[in-house]
This record gives sequence, structure tokens and C-alpha cells, in this order.
Amino acid sequence: MPPSSASVHSNSNSNSYSNSYSNSYHPMQSIGSQIGYKVRNIAHYGQPTIEINLDTTHGTHGGYVTSYSTMDTIEGTVTITAHHDTKFENLEIAFVGTSQVFVDRLTSSPSMSGRTEATHRFLTLKQPIDDTDLPCPRVLAAGRTYTFPFFFTVPNHLLPRACTHRIASDHVRDTHLMLPPSMGDPALAGFGAKLLDDLAPEMSKIIYGIKVRIVQLREADGTFSLLGEKTRKVRIKPAFEEQPPLNLDPSDPEYRPRQEKTIRKGLFKGKLGTLTAQSAQPKSLVIPGARTTNLGSITTMAKILLRFDPADEHNTPPRLGSLATKIKVSTYYASSPRANFPSRSALGYDLTQGVYQETISLSSLCIASATWQKQDSAANPTAENSILRRDSGISDCSTGETAEAFNNGILTQSKNYRGGSFYTARIAVPITLPDNKNFLPTFHTCLISRTYILSFHVSAHAPGVSDPSLHLKIPIQVCADGSDTGNENARARSAEAVVRLEANDVFTPRSVAPPTIGNARTQVNDLPPEYAAYAPQVGRYNARVTAVG
Repeated sequence: MPPSSASVHSNSNSNSYSNSYSNSYHPMQSIGSQIGYKVRNIAHYGQPTIEINLDTTHGTHGGYVTSYSTMDTIEGTVTITAHHDTKFENLEIAFVGTSQVFVDRLTSSPSMSGRTEATHRFLTLKQPIDDTDLPCPRVLAAGRTYTFPFFFTVPNHLLPRACTHRIASDHVRDTHLMLPPSMGDPALAGFGAKLLDDLAPEMSKIIYGIKVRIVQLREADGTFSLLGEKTRKVRIKPAFEEQPPLNLDPSDPEYRPRQEKTIRKGLFKGKLGTLTAQSAQPKSLVIPGARTTNLGSITTMAKILLRFDPADEHNTPPRLGSLATKIKVSTYYASSPRANFPSRSALGYDLTQGVYQETISLSSLCIASATWQKQDSAANPTAENSILRRDSGISDCSTGETAEAFNNGILTQSKNYRGGSFYTARIAVPITLPDNKNFLPTFHTCLISRTYILSFHVSAHAPGVSDPSLHLKIPIQVCADGSDTGNENARARSAEAVVRLEANDVFTPRSVAPPTIGNARTQVNDLPPEYAAYAPQVGRYNARVTAVG
């Protein structure tokens, strides 16, 4: 469990990356933890009691954690009860999102071992509280309960200030500004009433919550101190649309979309031919929206093309055996902001990055019934007769020859092809995610990323000493639908924005003068908008004060 930040942030800057270094474990730390626990209990004695209650608009919040999606509203109340008259200066209610990462550093010297940590608060939405809603004077009276409502809308994107570090391209920046899902907390990971493993390591967490802070002014030195603080976690499952497919680098060992293997007749009997297998990135797997009643399977369809180039015209292709499908779940984490997408090749020389991978078996199929089709030399695809169409069911970002192969079902020739006839086959592979795991969408943030790789093991029966097998590895995306309520709110907000824009165009005079570069007002207006600009058009909430008992 990565330790939470012990510092008190007096501002709401959402692009703060805090890093720290901790020494290796010492036996005295256990005694220090016990002493610190007792000191914190003494320090909290006499502080106001803070309770955060969520309404039941999106379901019950007692037996399980309700999921919120993009453009969903999070409503509730904050109740504060003071045991004695307590002076305070300000009250803050905010919806915050934070990434927490630590990376252990293993070296040959024990004295140099330790870990690096990073905390990034990428989201801060503050509930407006008018001064008239607070008690005057600023004193929490003993025996009274103060109630403050809050209303937040889960944004669909983060503001540019959430990612201000150096990046390699605008595409990387856009992915970093997408709202990531909750991750790494066993008490929140799951679907509906089930708590399921989200395959995230303890080294990386993404936590959302409603945070309440009561600040007190010290009259002695005029500084502020934290009088009381409490956070209630919420589960966020944002919508993720399918992104463009990866343009695979042939030198990247993480992927292998194509493989060739020479098959022999026996130990000293010469070659039978060359067996080639190839696949491409399929359509994405789509997770149902938050609080959905559709509990169907999460499926998609992949395709594997096979080709056999015989060494002799009279040789026949081998009989196919089995096909095993697995999915590799990779969680990348870093204690410093990344400028590009993560990769295993960068882990060797960057000690601030780490990866946790877990492989899950999906299916094992018998493909002996797959039939080989004999093709003459005229059907062999070449660069001259390739067409640039591609199958709409395949998300492939490759050359025209590969696109033609998946359109016509004929792979390009192997390196041992000598001309003449050859054999082809195709296999449709259903991909279904198991329901005993909580799969998160494919996402990338400044510190944490989640990616998926499909693995295919194709085996065949050959007359030689051993049966050949081919191993393919291709990327696959996991996307997520939005909730029904969030989709309705998004459509209503979009229609409202169109009407507002048309009204502004009618009543706002047009100006053809160039903007004044040196004008301070122009420079302020060019800044990105605050989250308050997207606040719902509702009436202001009023605080309520009720007597206890």
C-alpha cells in the first residue's frame, strides 16, 4: 500500500507531482508506527465529526460501492458536528482524483536500495460555498449539526493544467488528459455488487473521493492549520472510445503479428515446407457502462491466417492441432512523468519505471477441422496486384499487402517460397473475457498505463521429431461504454451548448480587428477555462443548520 501524502495542500493546483525517497525498512519503524498512531488519536481528540453521505440516485451505497461514469452527477451532503465551540476560517468540499505510485529500486548495495514515490492530483472540483451559508461568526457551536449539500459532475476530460510536463507528441498529451478509471483499491475494484481483482499491483493506485477540509486560522502567527479532514472514496468508471490501432514496430519484441517456421519430414529427411501464421489487431472489447443491467459476455472476434509453402510440389500441408488463446495484462507505473507511451524496452535504463504483468488463459480450441485450400501461383499476392481495401472488421494499421491478405484470406509468401502452388487456411477466434476479473479500459496517464496483448499458440502435427507451433502476439484494446444517465446528461449538455452558441452568434457583434497581443485581458481570456465553466445550471445550494437532539 503506498503511503498517502502527509502534506497539506493549501491550493487546488491539479498538476502537482510530489516525489519522495524512503530508505529501506528498519525494525524500529514498527515501533514508530505504533507511537504515531497513538499521537494521531490524541491530536484528533476534540475535533469536529465529519460525515459524508451520498444520495441514492444511482443506487444503494451501503452493501456495495456504486460506480459513476462520465457526465454522471455525484450528489450528497456533508454533516459537521462539533463537540465544543470551535473557531474555523474556511470549509472546503471537493471532488478529487489522485494517482499514487512507488517504484522499488534494487541495487547490488543494500545501503543504496529504497524506493521512489510520486503523487499526482490530476483532478480537483470544488463545491462553491457562499459566505452566507457559513455560520457567522465562524464558530461551530457545540451540540449543533451543520449540513452542506454538494453536487459534482464527472468530467469527460481533464484540463490542460493536469498534464504540463514535457511530452513527445500531442497524441500523448491527449491520452494523458483522458479521465482514468479507479484502480488498485481492493475495496473499490469490482462490478456492481461484486468485488473483483482489477489486476493492478500495489505499486500503483488511482483513487477518487469526496474530500472535506476544515481550516483554522492561528492567531499567534497568522498561518492556517488543518482542523479536520475526511475523504470518502467513490468508484469511477469513465467511458473510453476506441482509439486508432497501434502501428507496430517490427523490432519491438513485445509484439509478434507474424511468424514463420520450417517443417521437416524427419530428422534426416529434408524439409516439408514453411508454415506461416499471421494475425492483426481485432476490434476492441467493450465493457458495459456503469450501473448497467446488461451482464452479457464481453466478446470480440479475431482472425488468424495460415499459409503453407511446400518445399516440393507433391508435399501436403500438416494437419492442424490446437489453438490456445491468452491475454496478457500489463500495468506500467512510474515515479516521474513520462514523455511517451511506456514500453518494456525502456525499463532497463530507467529506474523510475516499472511494470506488472499477469497472463490469463481465455480458451483452448481444437482446429483440426480447419481445411487447407490449394492456391496456384497466380493467387500469390505481390506488390503489383495489392489493393488498399481492408476488412471493416479488422483494426489493422499496416501496409497494403497486409490489408489485402486479411481481405482475401491469402498471406504474402514466406522467405522460402520458390514459386508454384501453396496452401491457405483461416481461423476465426472468439475472444471472451472471464467474468471473475475486473478488466479496466486501456488508458495512459502521466504516471500509470494499462495495456493488453493477445497471445495465440497454434500447433500442428508434422511427421518430424516434434510438432511445430507458432506463437503470435498482437495488441488489443479494451474500451468502455458510458452509463445511461451519463449519456443522457452529455446529450442534454451538448444540445444546451449548441443553443447557447447560436444565441451568442446572434447577439454578439462581430469584430474583424486582430487581437491585441499586449493586452492583459486578451491573455487572460486565452487561458483554458476553469471547471466551473462546465458546472450544471442549477440553483445554489443553501446550508442547513439543525440542532442535535
